[in-house]
Amino acid sequence: MPHVFVNYRTGDGEQAATTIARDLTQRFGDGLVFRASESIRPGQLYPDELLAAVRRSDVLLALIGPRWAEAPDTAHPDRRALDNVKDWVRTELLEAFSRQIPVVPVLLGRRSERLSASALPRPLTRLAYVQSLRYDNQQASSDLERIAEAVSELVPGLVDRTAQDSPADPLPGGVANTMDADGDGNIQARDVTGGLTSTVIHDSRGPVNTGPGPQNVHQPHIEGDGTTYTGGDHRGDVKHRFGKRR
Repeated sequence: MPHVFVNYRTGDGEQAATTIARDLTQRFGDGLVFRASESIRPGQLYPDELLAAVRRSDVLLALIGPRWAEAPDTAHPDRRALDNVKDWVRTELLEAFSRQIPVVPVLLGRRSERLSASALPRPLTRLAYVQSLRYDNQQASSDLERIAEAVSELVPGLVDRTAQDSPADPLPGGVANTMDADGDGNIQARDVTGGLTSTVIHDSRGPVNTGPGPQNVHQPHIEGDGTTYTGGDHRGDVKHRFGKRR
């Protein structure tokens, strides 16, 4: 059952209709978006299918390009298509209005202006007062994201399958450090300022502590310029650059 009906005029917005419908389908799943040229199967009566799809929808996206309001009626080129009571764009919009289905105008490109009530047939003047969105090929990614957000707010239960949570940083501006428990490990750090007051280093025989001031733990005393190392039962000499052995 389609939740989103894409309303557009041939020659004015079919390319954008294809892009928007495919993006919403990718986000929310197959069968949730109705676009006439793709959703009506061969052999089906398009008048019946169009109206039935509007009635089943939770929101109608009205795609409005630069020539939308002034597009000529193919049967009577001396009048606008919107003035023809049998025009399907008009019929779909009025059906949505009559069913209290939210209609969201989507202005296509940079040249499409908001509709004015004076430029619309009286039954469609409501379109002039409805908050609109915009879709522009030059900023397609962000515009498609806004359209999807609006649709998800209007249709409860829709879940954007393409949304991914970014991994959380453990601390603002910090980095995550890891060390292999077996053997040598790698430590990742970013900015370190000030002194290191204490560090615990584990080896195969026991911990080695570093910190200010002299420390004596079962080994000859090592001291230097403010950083000392004392250790447990180490085998062999302790090699370092921080002090002298006495």
